[in-house]
Amino acid sequence: MTNIREWWSNLSRPAQWAVLIPIAVLIYALPVLNPPLISTAPGTDFPTAMFDVARFALVAVGLNVVVGQAGLLDLGYVGFFAVGAYVTALFTSPNSSLHRLPFLWTLPLAMAVTMIFGIILGTPTLRLRGDYLAIVTLGFGEIIRLLADNVTPLRGQSGFERVGTNAAGQPFFADATQWYWFTVTVIIAVLLLVGNLERSRVGRAWVAIREDEDVAEIMGVATYKFKIWAFVIGAAIGGLSGGIYAGTYAFVNNQSFDVVTSMLFLAAVVLGGAGNKAGVMLGAAVVSYLPARFSQIAEWKYLIFGVALIILMIFRPQGLLGARQHLLAKGRMAYRRLLGRGDQVSGESALAPEPEPTGVQE
Repeated sequence: MTNIREWWSNLSRPAQWAVLIPIAVLIYALPVLNPPLISTAPGTDFPTAMFDVARFALVAVGLNVVVGQAGLLDLGYVGFFAVGAYVTALFTSPNSSLHRLPFLWTLPLAMAVTMIFGIILGTPTLRLRGDYLAIVTLGFGEIIRLLADNVTPLRGQSGFERVGTNAAGQPFFADATQWYWFTVTVIIAVLLLVGNLERSRVGRAWVAIREDEDVAEIMGVATYKFKIWAFVIGAAIGGLSGGIYAGTYAFVNNQSFDVVTSMLFLAAVVLGGAGNKAGVMLGAAVVSYLPARFSQIAEWKYLIFGVALIILMIFRPQGLLGARQHLLAKGRMAYRRLLGRGDQVSGESALAPEPEPTGVQE
C-alpha cells in the first residue's frame, strides 16, 4: 500500500488525471456492463444497487469533512440527510401545500436549509468535545425524526408521494442508471470542491484541530470558527444527498432516518479510513454493496459490520485506507526536492498510534 501511495505521489498532476479519467469512465459504465464478478444477487436490481453505493459514497464524503477532517464525532448526521430529503419533498410532492419547484432547483435549496440547521446546531454545541458532542448530535438526529413524526405538515409515516416528479407525475430521470450517473457526477464535483478546501488554509486548520485542538488554539487557529465551517459544509453535502435520495425513490417518510441509518453512515467512514476521501467511498461501497451482493446474509449485516469494525480497530485502526493529509499546497514539490521522494506530510490517521521517534541518519 505504501509503495502505491509513493508511486501516486510522485506522479505529476497531468499523469494523475490520465489515470483517474479511465477509472471514472469505468465507474460510469458499471450499471451498463454489470460485470459478473460484482453483479448483485438474483432478484436485486444491479443499477439500483449501484445507485445506493453512489448515494452512500456522497453521504460518506460529507460526513468525512466533519469526522475525518475536523475530528468532530457526529452520530446524528442522518438528521441533515433527513432535512435535505424533506425540503425536496415539500417543494416537489403533490401532497405538500407549498409552491412546487423543479426538482433540480430544490437541491441547492436543500443545501442552504441544511447549512442553516448546521449553524443552529453547531453554534451552541461545538464548544463541546468528544463524547459530549457525540451525544448532542445523536439527539439532533432523533429530534429531526420525531419532528417528522409529530409535525402535521410533515405527514409522519404517511409521508410524501411522487417526490421529484413534474406536474404530469413523471420522475426527473427515467431509471436507476440515470440516477446513478447523476449522483456520480455530483460526487466528482463535490470531491473537487472538498479537495480544494483541504489544500487551503481551512483544510490545514481542520487537520490541526483534529490532531490537537488545544495546541491548534494556542498556535492561533480560530478553532471554533473552523469547526463551524466543517459542520456547515458537511451539513450541506448531507442535505444534497438527502434531496437526491428523495427524488430517486419518489417517497419520503420518517422511517428512513433512524439511528441505525446514521450508524451505517459513520461505519462507512470509519471502515474506509476517516480523513481519506477515497477510503470513505470504499467504506461506503462495502457497507451498501455487500447486503445487495449476498442477500442471504443481509439480515445479519449489522452484526457483521459491528464485528468487522471491532476487528478493524484492533488490527488497522486507521481504516482500510488511512488518511494522508497534504498540509502544504507545495508539499509534494518541496519534499521531492529535499529527499527525492513523494510527499509524506502527515501520518496515517488521528486514530492510528503515533510512530516511535527515530534518529536522523547522516
